[in-house]
Amino acid sequence: MLLFLITISYLNKSPLHGIVQGSSGSGKTHIISRIADLMPQEDVLRFTRITESSLYNWGEFDLFQKIIIIEDLDGLKEDALYALREFISNQVLRSSVTIKDKKGNNKSSHKIVKGQFSSLSATTKGELYEDNMNRSFIVAINESEEQTEKIISYQNRRNAGEIDKSTQEKAIGFIQKIIRNLKHYDVINPYATQIQLPNNVKNKRRLNEMFQAIIKQITIIHQYQRETKEGFLITEIEDIENAVEILFESIILKIDELDGSLRQFFEQLKKAFKEESFTRFDAMEVTGFKKTQLQFYLNDLVRLEYLKQIGFANKGFRYKISYSDNIQKVRKELKEAFAKQVDELKLNATERKRTLNGSQANAKAQPTMV
Repeated sequence: MLLFLITISYLNKSPLHGIVQGSSGSGKTHIISRIADLMPQEDVLRFTRITESSLYNWGEFDLFQKIIIIEDLDGLKEDALYALREFISNQVLRSSVTIKDKKGNNKSSHKIVKGQFSSLSATTKGELYEDNMNRSFIVAINESEEQTEKIISYQNRRNAGEIDKSTQEKAIGFIQKIIRNLKHYDVINPYATQIQLPNNVKNKRRLNEMFQAIIKQITIIHQYQRETKEGFLITEIEDIENAVEILFESIILKIDELDGSLRQFFEQLKKAFKEESFTRFDAMEVTGFKKTQLQFYLNDLVRLEYLKQIGFANKGFRYKISYSDNIQKVRKELKEAFAKQVDELKLNATERKRTLNGSQANAKAQPTMV
């Protein structure tokens, strides 16, 4: 749902951006492609690769109100990543270029590309793109055994002919029609000052703006059920509740030192080995990861001091958990903090409504003076 909200924000003045992070073969590209399929296809641009200067060479409005799908963020070089960051932050790229005049002489010119677009990208190496991640919502692929079983079950049902493709296509067409008929509104959130993010999130200023943007986006997709006042759409408490639920995992990733895939890997190790030492072959058996990806994760956990490396390379290293944090406690405390704030909003709203009704009743009961 978060990826869907991010994607349809391309129609707004301040569109949103998402990065899907997971190990190789976990289904990152599949997910962002399926989300893109739900959008009006005339507005979708899909890229496997973006070269260093290609974003500078689009026409001035070619990327206006578009959806950009980047299937492999890992394939972008630093110059391309820089251009993408500038687009996300400023919605415009300005460059000094050389062109030929009518006489064939070279001369300098100023080129502008405006980019009001939402974007979804896939990566296996989220921690390498910190600047991009700070500007985007992070979504970690669920790589649990339970989710794998659900995916395999769906694949088997599809191959057995139990999935009605025509029903899926009708549903996609219906969603595309709804998106085409959404109207743009500016949104007022009267509760914006009454709900706060936790202090231990990374880049709280930017994340708060993104949090408010998701609340606005949820309000917009419920525009036919929301009050309008002087041309503005008014947020309701229900929209904030939905935003908290939808954004919860993304906020956890902003708190956690480990990225999504690394966290899931580490939790598997904690559950399997606790205080016992283990080899990479033991870890491979427990997690199911192949040698390259497994060693990448083990090295990262050693670097971050979550694992201790024991022994020597010629005899094979052993590993032991050196820091067993309690991410479940963090999740519980965060959920309770948000629930408390939402409950206070509801209580205050109820009291205001009761006070207003009482004032109106008193006004009606006042005798008319002649």
